[in-house]
Amino acid sequence: MPHPIQAVTRNRILAALPAGEFKLIAEKLHRVDLTLGQSLHRAGEPIESIYFVENGFISVLTMLSDGAPLEIGLIGAEGVAGVSVVLGATNSYSETMCQTPGAAYRMTASALKDVSAQAPHLRDLLLRYTHVFHVQVAQTAACNAHHELGQRLARWLLAAHDRSDVAELSLTQDLIAVMLGVRRSTVSIAASTLQKAGVIRYQHGRITILDRVGLENAACECYGAVASEYRALFGEHPLDTKPAAVPLS
Repeated sequence: MPHPIQAVTRNRILAALPAGEFKLIAEKLHRVDLTLGQSLHRAGEPIESIYFVENGFISVLTMLSDGAPLEIGLIGAEGVAGVSVVLGATNSYSETMCQTPGAAYRMTASALKDVSAQAPHLRDLLLRYTHVFHVQVAQTAACNAHHELGQRLARWLLAAHDRSDVAELSLTQDLIAVMLGVRRSTVSIAASTLQKAGVIRYQHGRITILDRVGLENAACECYGAVASEYRALFGEHPLDTKPAAVPLS
């Protein structure tokens, strides 16, 4: 399990650290593969490890009383799964589940607490990221309550695209329905509308974004609100370093 090299790490927080702080944390990090459907944290259980995501994306899910999951946020290479330990949390409020195969640098929660006490820049970045993630959660709640499904689907696809390094998104309608907390049949209608508008192609469980600008226009203001907050705190948004040309295929 090799330690990270800062010059090639893709995680935004690790890449932004001063060299001295990166050296301090690097010896405590180990690269691990993430598999589709893998749970990193379960609701109510201790947070034993945290994950600096390198590629792929992770859903943060709240578990309802009937056992149904509902997505409240996404984590990609801009962030960290399990970051609430820096606020003093010991158990996970939510479940974190990998939505795509990927990779991350893992370290124990106790090691993160020890290192962050010696690394002020790391602690500052983690606190900023925690704030941005909370903004994402709050905006997702508002979006789910007030915006129509087509807009919500467009917002979710944009967020997934920002965090994905793959040529196309492998997402079944059943999975999207769970993530958005709606019926599969309504997802099918919303996806069909976006496809007819020429912004996506949906085929055999794979979604290709054909027109990124068109998808942004189809989304509600919630996507832009979260992106703006990220830029305000970090100076750029995860998409800012991607090519302007969109097609994912």
